[in-house]
Amino acid sequence: MTSTSEAEAHARRYTREAAASSKPDPASTFDFDRMVADAGTMTSESMGEAPRFIAFASLSMPLAALRAMIDDVTKAGGVVALRGLPGNSAKALTAALAKVAKPGEQLDGVGIDPRLFRAFGIEAVPTYVVTSSDFDLCDGFDCRTQVPPHDRMSGNVSAAYALETFARGGGPGALLAAQHLARLERQVP
Repeated sequence: MTSTSEAEAHARRYTREAAASSKPDPASTFDFDRMVADAGTMTSESMGEAPRFIAFASLSMPLAALRAMIDDVTKAGGVVALRGLPGNSAKALTAALAKVAKPGEQLDGVGIDPRLFRAFGIEAVPTYVVTSSDFDLCDGFDCRTQVPPHDRMSGNVSAAYALETFARGGGPGALLAAQHLARLERQVP
């Protein structure tokens, strides 16, 4: 069991690392190779392999809704997860994300991880999840990840609404949800 002070320390570290890794790279809109490399880096870090504030999305969502989700979840320090490559094509993924991205924007807060969808049993998007602790995803197709207690909400709601609901609800992800919500609501000059 993780103590509150340990959870708060981890949340601060997680927020710092997420902020440091979200600096835009003007060279490209979506760097598929970097996404794969970053996934390998996460695996080797001691903080666990999986993110703790996850917005599950699909490229079939309306562009404005997907854009708003990416903006809010990234600002809050979370990640937007897609199930896989559309038509099994990295080129199709890049083209689809180019329609969502602002000119020259690097979408560092967006990734592909079908294991997250499988671990949380995600069947509908958008869905928001905030976990109570770190966890590691299993690598096989037949394995099931033991996910920690978490808060979950599906439906056409904003990240702010989901985080506020989780934070007020006092559930397993309440503390971390409150921290992500505070980060989202911070005014950036």
